[in-house]
Amino acid sequence: MHSIDLIERTFPGRRSDLKRNILREALACFNEVGIEATNIETIRARCDTSVGAIYHHFGSKEGLVAALFFAALEDQAVLRDRFLQAASTAREGVVALVYSYVEWVDAQPDWARFVFQSRFAVSNGPFKDELIARNRQRNRQLQDWMSSADRKESFSHLPAELIPSLIIGAAESYSRAWLSAKVKQSPQAYRELLAEAAWNSIGLGQH
Repeated sequence: MHSIDLIERTFPGRRSDLKRNILREALACFNEVGIEATNIETIRARCDTSVGAIYHHFGSKEGLVAALFFAALEDQAVLRDRFLQAASTAREGVVALVYSYVEWVDAQPDWARFVFQSRFAVSNGPFKDELIARNRQRNRQLQDWMSSADRKESFSHLPAELIPSLIIGAAESYSRAWLSAKVKQSPQAYRELLAEAAWNSIGLGQH
């Protein structure tokens, strides 16, 4: 998987060529100099298009940031659900969540960097209500999987809102370190250890 594939999957069709180009260049700008330091004119110059075209497709810089953020989260969720569909037990599900997370970060480092730097802006900006709605919809399949009769017991002792942090917390922390070049090994290289740590935080020694 490459960044270009993610954009084409999210915005397919020949009529979306300009939109995809704007998104690619915006992602590069945001990762190179940061969201705050990037303005529409910077993106326009790299796209060789007009400011009007950018506003037409995305409304504002905040709209552009949100479009990229939502595209990344949806792509991540598709991979997560594919892993989860192959899991039967609670332990297999925890492993699937960790494995899918680190595989996505390993395959999409530019997008992962952007997600980390843009999360606060989207969560507190004009698209926060849309983010809440999208998160609720995206996590419905995960909640359904966890609440099935043969798996519910493994998670019932924990507050539902805490479970994702317990499962992904270590993988996310290590991924941040890898993306900022503080460590050399990809999180994918440690997926077994990260999954074991996640299960230990959830399963209380259950096997």
